[in-house]
Amino acid sequence: MMTHHCSSSSSPSMLSLKCLLMLTATFMASSLPSGMANWASEQEADRVYRLPGQPDVKFKQYAGYVTVNETHGRALFYWFFEATDKPQDKPLLLWLNGGPGCSSIGYGQSEELGPFFPQKDQPKLKFNRYTWNKAANLLFVESPVGVGFSYTNTSSDIGQLGDTITAQDSYVFLVNWFRRFPQFKSHDFYLAGESYAGHYVPQLSELILDNNKKLSKEDYINLKGLMIGNALLDDDTDQRGMIDYAWDHAVVSDRLYHDIKATCNFSQEDMTSDCTSNLNKYFAVYRIIDMYSLYVSKCVNSNFSSTRQRPVIDGVIAPRLLSKFAGWHKRPAGYDPCASDYTEVYFNRPDVQEALHANVTNIPYPWTHCSNNISFWSDAPASILPIIRKLIQGGLRVWVYSGDTDGRIPVTSTRYTLNKLGLNIVQDWTPWYNYQQVGGWTVEYDGLTFVTVRAAGHQVPTFAPKRALQLVKHFLANETLPSVPF
Repeated sequence: MMTHHCSSSSSPSMLSLKCLLMLTATFMASSLPSGMANWASEQEADRVYRLPGQPDVKFKQYAGYVTVNETHGRALFYWFFEATDKPQDKPLLLWLNGGPGCSSIGYGQSEELGPFFPQKDQPKLKFNRYTWNKAANLLFVESPVGVGFSYTNTSSDIGQLGDTITAQDSYVFLVNWFRRFPQFKSHDFYLAGESYAGHYVPQLSELILDNNKKLSKEDYINLKGLMIGNALLDDDTDQRGMIDYAWDHAVVSDRLYHDIKATCNFSQEDMTSDCTSNLNKYFAVYRIIDMYSLYVSKCVNSNFSSTRQRPVIDGVIAPRLLSKFAGWHKRPAGYDPCASDYTEVYFNRPDVQEALHANVTNIPYPWTHCSNNISFWSDAPASILPIIRKLIQGGLRVWVYSGDTDGRIPVTSTRYTLNKLGLNIVQDWTPWYNYQQVGGWTVEYDGLTFVTVRAAGHQVPTFAPKRALQLVKHFLANETLPSVPF
């Protein structure tokens, strides 16, 4: 039976309209064959009709929970937006944020590439005119359990989290989500994400690729490609690139740069006391400027700023060396540098949670961008490059992009990492254009496309929204970015 979300807190006109639509859907579902009726009812139960402070839109949106482990009571929270135009003809794109332990709804949807951005004047939402659901049907999921509204009824699960279980739960989520939304199963499917999603996206892609070879047609996922930005891919090159980028961008002194080079070996897990001392000096700089975007202001008049500075995880995840420093885990702030404050207030509102069908188990902690409950990460390979090679060989489209003002996983690191792959270059360093302006540069490798985005930090769609939308449109269409002004 369908669960009705007709709230008495709604206005009378909204209440009557909402219930009328639900009753109509119930009647229609009752006339369908049982299998179709089930998914139609489940979809309708997840339908979001209007959020507090939401501007008018014509596309449909859905939110709710998908169970990924019935025995343990694990469920992931999702938010799905149909494309703004002709959703039946558009691909499906799943966006993941990293951390590990950070919310794709908090960052991706609410501050980067989704349709609705929370504002200072609560509960106002601003429509993002560069939302990526102009290019695709857009799906966000809070993963793993313990992040955002996603939960487990087995507390010991939180202490066993790692890359492997995150990929497995995300895969089960997709299989079950497609059973709830079978009308999108035939659509081309893509994965995208940033930062630690440099682990999540390739690992989930690999799992889909492997399982597609042995699964029934019913659960086949039509994966076509993946795109990752400012992505953690290889511990050695990621860390070396951070230091080189900091020196080259006048963040650290010549002396500190050379001292780090002389005392630290980033290919090893253990470090000397001299290396530790020098890295502490390096991270001290990023207490006064923003590591995630070197040239923007910080949020200084905020009740939340101290919260956002706390480490997400205390030195237990890859990269194995720099992860021991709190600065490695510093959380990105929004730009407006206080945007994350507005988001956090918004998602802790009871009326917002009710509208989203979220927090149905009364989670005993507030919603946060990055989980304070995840204090252990059991597995994280030192390099994702073997998986990248496998995905290329499997025929998937692979794009890697990098905002060039990010000090956290800088373009320098990504260039070192891609050089390590050893792919043949088909088209070298070529400018691409967004109208009359250079948007960045591209390198086309045999099997992989690399794109830089000018004047963009760690969260590229936040800093360069117009160029980011152009980027994803060309990725989805498998089209080369324009190499001349237009």
